Amino acid sequence: MRWIAPFLICCLPFSATAHPHVFIDTGLEFIVDESGQLTHVRVTWAYDEFYSLLVLEDMNLDQDADGVLTETEEQILSGFDAQWVEGYNGDLVVFADGVPVALSGPMEADATAENGRIVTSHIRAVDGGGVPAAALTAKAYDETFYTAYEVTRPVKVSGPESCKIDRIDPDIDAELAQMRAFLLTLDANYDLEENDIPLVGESFATEIIVTCPST
Repeated sequence: MRWIAPFLICCLPFSATAHPHVFIDTGLEFIVDESGQLTHVRVTWAYDEFYSLLVLEDMNLDQDADGVLTETEEQILSGFDAQWVEGYNGDLVVFADGVPVALSGPMEADATAENGRIVTSHIRAVDGGGVPAAALTAKAYDETFYTAYEVTRPVKVSGPESCKIDRIDPDIDAELAQMRAFLLTLDANYDLEENDIPLVGESFATEIIVTCPST
């Protein structure tokens, strides 16, 4: 997906617009209890090499540049991306039978490095204790597309072994064609401060579908 950014830039009639600056490989773990209730979601983010380098340099970590963090460095890094402003949804939406699931802020945040890439994880609790996991859908995306999420890391269910996971990947070619058609309607005088930039992040998001048997 990282070739989307240069596509957007080269096709725009102006220099500033929303396009990915950070690329994250994402993994999800849906934690379901014995009664068939989704109680938590564990989220894993693996940042791209360039952004990881910037963060590590800014925090004065991995000074030997071997791409491996010490235990102390991991403790310092853990939670750097878990300081969320009020109202931030964590770039994750979950629905249960079509109804939005309210999730807590990040808990149990940790971090490490894999081949020079920062990999973090956190857990989010379902408000109210849980919701039925019979029909869940989830998408990880930043609607502004400043951050591009791609679900390339494991997606799993911890709980009933009979739960099934499916995914619907976006039609990238079709979405890019639609975006390009829109961009070509704009001119160099298009005022980004007075006009909203199209929120295209969801268009490039993979939909995860989890179905668990009713208990």
